[in-house]
Amino acid sequence: MFTMRPATGGDVSGVAAMIRARCDWMEERGIPSWRESVEDLAGQAARGAMWVLGDGGGRTVGCTTVLPRAPARDWTAAEAAEPSLYLFSTATDPAYREYGPGALIALWAVDRAARSGRCWVRRGCYAPALARYYERQGFTLVRQESREELRLYLLARRAEPLDLDVLGIVRDCAGLREH
Repeated sequence: MFTMRPATGGDVSGVAAMIRARCDWMEERGIPSWRESVEDLAGQAARGAMWVLGDGGGRTVGCTTVLPRAPARDWTAAEAAEPSLYLFSTATDPAYREYGPGALIALWAVDRAARSGRCWVRRGCYAPALARYYERQGFTLVRQESREELRLYLLARRAEPLDLDVLGIVRDCAGLREH
């Protein structure tokens, strides 16, 4: 059973260990990682906007930071005016890859946004492969923007209530519940 709950200061070390495992996985594949930012990213657990995905046994499987709206500078005035949740700093433990923790986090956010009266879940990333991964999760590429030497991919998915108990995404798992 996986659970989704707000992070606390007590989660910082578990989140940091999980992000380091993700960095190792990325670096083994020649993908730039966030190694220099691990402590800062994990510190978001103590600052109130991070949620953690746990395995029910105390291990952090994934995390995401959730803002109550998308950053206005990345979206048109009309898009920014639409109620949305914005996900960023999402990371998952590669040891749990077969269970699809990134997809579980995304689906949890889609359901949470719908239950809280929001129309969208929005997210952005700088890696084209990550944008394609989010598209496989049902997100639509809204547009690409240039940011200094990087390309920013902005994606959105319409919020909808989901029955998280019966999605059947996670093998050998009863479901995903929010605490």
